[in-house]
Amino acid sequence: MTRPCTVVISGKGGTGKTTISALLIDALVRAGERPVLAVDADPNANLHEALGITLNETLGGMREEAFTRSIPPGMDRTGYIKYRFRRALVEAEGYDLLAMGRPEGSGCYCFPNALLKECIETLERGYRYVVVDSEAGMEHIARGTIRRPDILLIASDPGARGIRTAGRIRDLAESLGLEREKIFLVVNRDHGDAVIESDLSLIARIPEDPAVDEADLAGTPIAEIPDESPARVAVRDLAARLVEICAQRRG
Repeated sequence: MTRPCTVVISGKGGTGKTTISALLIDALVRAGERPVLAVDADPNANLHEALGITLNETLGGMREEAFTRSIPPGMDRTGYIKYRFRRALVEAEGYDLLAMGRPEGSGCYCFPNALLKECIETLERGYRYVVVDSEAGMEHIARGTIRRPDILLIASDPGARGIRTAGRIRDLAESLGLEREKIFLVVNRDHGDAVIESDLSLIARIPEDPAVDEADLAGTPIAEIPDESPARVAVRDLAARLVEICAQRRG
């Protein structure tokens, strides 16, 4: 089986990364590009809520001693890791979800980061796409937690300040070795009249959508907004473009 196409959604906080991630995962599944591995790499895990599924365990909640001293008899570490990963994996229609979450107590993120890396490397070949809802910044790419993505989407609002921030994220990603042709700008909550001045490659403008706002206010899943709502239609088009790009790179 070939390696999946990995898409990472990054950007500063509050730009709608999780909304875009949820709609993109849903669009890929609906387009038949399944199975998808959805990775919530933000310690403040809420991608499951946007998708409308229940999260029972996160990697952050796993304790290091369980992987060193508490392995059941007759099972080696690799087998135990696969077993625990499968427990943490939430299976849904056409996709699975893995969430990083926060470590228990005052522990650092070193062990969950290492688990996330090992988990993705262990599981990824079973999927056509890996979609990563990343935290703000490039920490996971910098630390090698997530291998260099095939596509990096940088989410921004349409304001000039947000676009400049997206440019700085692009520069940081390039300094970490990611090629510019793999980096794209997604303008979210677009009003349609803003002029986007940037040397970033603009791949999508996702319009302001009352259905998204209503879902946020009601606490209902973003992935359940109406089929023809503006944001869903725009992300559907984005998904089709990403499928084209990934097909070219696979070829």
